[in-house]
Amino acid sequence: MAEKRVQRRLAAILATDVVGYSRLMEQDEAGTLARLKARRKEVLEPLVARHQGRIFKVMGDGALVEFSSAVDAVECAVKLQEGMASANGAVPEDRRIALRIGVNLGDVMVERSDLYGDGVNIAARLEAIAEPGGICISAKVHNEVRRKIPLDCEDLGEQQLKNIAAPVHVYNVRLTGPAAPAPRGLALPDKPSIAVLPFNNMSGDPEQEYFADGMVEDIITDLSRFRNLFVIARNSSFTYKGRAVDVKQVGRELGVRYVLEGSVRKAANRLRITGQLIDASTGAHLWAERFDGGLEDVFELQERMASSVIGAIAPKLEQAEIARARGKPTGSLDAYDYYLRGMESVYRWTKEGAEEALRLYYRAIELDPEFAAAYGMAAWCYYWRMVNSWMTSRRQENVEVARLARKAADLGKDDAVALSFGGFAIGYVAGELVEGAALVDRAIALNPNLAAAWCASGLLKTRLGDPDLGIEHLANAMRLSPLDPLTTFMENFTAIAHFYADRHDKAWPLAEKVVRKQPNYLGALRVAAASNACAGRLEEARSFIARALQLDPEMRLSNLRDRIGWHTPKDFAKLVGALRKAGLPE
Repeated sequence: MAEKRVQRRLAAILATDVVGYSRLMEQDEAGTLARLKARRKEVLEPLVARHQGRIFKVMGDGALVEFSSAVDAVECAVKLQEGMASANGAVPEDRRIALRIGVNLGDVMVERSDLYGDGVNIAARLEAIAEPGGICISAKVHNEVRRKIPLDCEDLGEQQLKNIAAPVHVYNVRLTGPAAPAPRGLALPDKPSIAVLPFNNMSGDPEQEYFADGMVEDIITDLSRFRNLFVIARNSSFTYKGRAVDVKQVGRELGVRYVLEGSVRKAANRLRITGQLIDASTGAHLWAERFDGGLEDVFELQERMASSVIGAIAPKLEQAEIARARGKPTGSLDAYDYYLRGMESVYRWTKEGAEEALRLYYRAIELDPEFAAAYGMAAWCYYWRMVNSWMTSRRQENVEVARLARKAADLGKDDAVALSFGGFAIGYVAGELVEGAALVDRAIALNPNLAAAWCASGLLKTRLGDPDLGIEHLANAMRLSPLDPLTTFMENFTAIAHFYADRHDKAWPLAEKVVRKQPNYLGALRVAAASNACAGRLEEARSFIARALQLDPEMRLSNLRDRIGWHTPKDFAKLVGALRKAGLPE
């Protein structure tokens, strides 16, 4: 008798669950259950019916819904978040029922009224990484709806979702009005604040993109040295690269009053930089200027633009401070070119990118042995190799990190970038915590706007036994770079600080949030396991250890120090004890 053929069909799947459901039930079991039932009856079920959907599974606080159209699924998701926001209006914040939603389009297997397969599983995993009150959709869904629904979507790139073998390209749906998740608008600092957006490359050669990006990075650095300005870090500014932007929205999202836009044209040995300064609160143009010169004048042109911006923002401020602090990073334009290419490779955040960056930084050092920032960035690349288990010889690379970092510190006494990255590498990789922290402190004194320095300081202060100061410094870093692609690392460092301060109720939710965003981030998996174990949540702790061992099967308590860098003996013993309780083998 022939085997019965499995029935399949293409479907758009919406997965949703309640944020913090266990906490809500613990607070008020009867009230939470009553509100959840009311939301299903009054909000979810009517919207699903209106968009021709079918609820095929309800799981406690969650539900799975099938649609024959991706457009219907996404429109229903948006309306569902709007309906939940409206229903929550009069409810105290700590008792509101907020949803996360994921939407995927894929092949599903049909068994009676139920559906199975990756089409369903991916939707559930997308829901798990969505922000509270937010919606994540797969690229398949995005491609289907982008010309049919007026959506504002943020490209999150490829994400490794839990128990899904291949990475999935994910988009975050930016909601507006009452349905929007926690507002992204930030309060303005108490001094003039500015973001420098990526400049357009007008050279006609895509290969020159790195040069335009490098110009912007240097202009940001020039402005950052001015103590009476608040300057957004490069990593957050560059989240707008390649996008048509609304300057007012940029101002709200980054919490700044001013935005600088511009372009770079490099042709033969000639260079033209143009810029325009905009008041983000009104959209008014305050200043526009063009700077022309030879390639050998590149540092002077950058300084002139930075000084002009200062003059437009605050004419009474002392512009000469920039000139005093600036100094050329190198006298070799070829070395500078290799350095810019190295920065471009670093920002790929991949193993191959780190290897290429190291090659380019070493070439820059070869051309100019006095180039402090190149030494500092090369040392930082070794740190990046260590935390991702890419090192091939830990002992040899540790020795090289120490050499590069100390050379950066020796040559770059007035170079905040060299001191920051070099000091962090000395502390984290080479284990010289006090020396590394002192170098980072000098970097902050030179450039109080350098988010990377505040981040490095936050981790090093924590590891020196002052987690509260570490959290404060990490918060400074995240305010200076609120849209930083590395925010997950800063959040994880903050979770580590709460763990060492015995605030496990704050550590484990934050670490789990990081794991939802980056399921393959070993550091976050370890913190989630340790903090859950200390909070008595052993089942959750063991699940995080199991996931970590899938990614790093050789990880043991006996080789843990090689994977996490240096701690005080007391803190290291605390971490080992917690991970032993969570099930990490000896």
